[in-house]
Amino acid sequence: MSSQNPYDAPQFDQTLSTAASSPARQLTWKEILFSFGGRIPRRTFWGASILILVAYFAIVFALVMIFGDESGATSIGALIMYVPLIWSSLALQIKRWHDRDKSGWWVLIQLIPLIGPIWAFVEAGCLRGTVGDNQYGADPT
Repeated sequence: MSSQNPYDAPQFDQTLSTAASSPARQLTWKEILFSFGGRIPRRTFWGASILILVAYFAIVFALVMIFGDESGATSIGALIMYVPLIWSSLALQIKRWHDRDKSGWWVLIQLIPLIGPIWAFVEAGCLRGTVGDNQYGADPT
């Protein structure tokens, strides 16, 4: 029985979903870099982006130091390392678009000359994600 007295303590509503009030599950580095599901905050996006770029250039630099810059092995090694770089970059961007409560297909906006990369930088790199839960998961911040 509900009371209409404004001075009564509020009662807990049992009909609320427990999923909406549960904290976001922490993603592993493997999930952050290689899966396309979930949400990540800006700090994870920028940190992981810088990390994979530094790792890529360090590996290419090591290949150049070992095989020389004119070697076919260096070119093939750099090309082979480029595939996980692109995959990880797409995974990070898609999770940022999910955090903004938009489809991962929004990464394609970067293909629009001049305006697309600026829009993607502002949306995925600068703006805060959706406050609270959205269709892609719990708020990661």
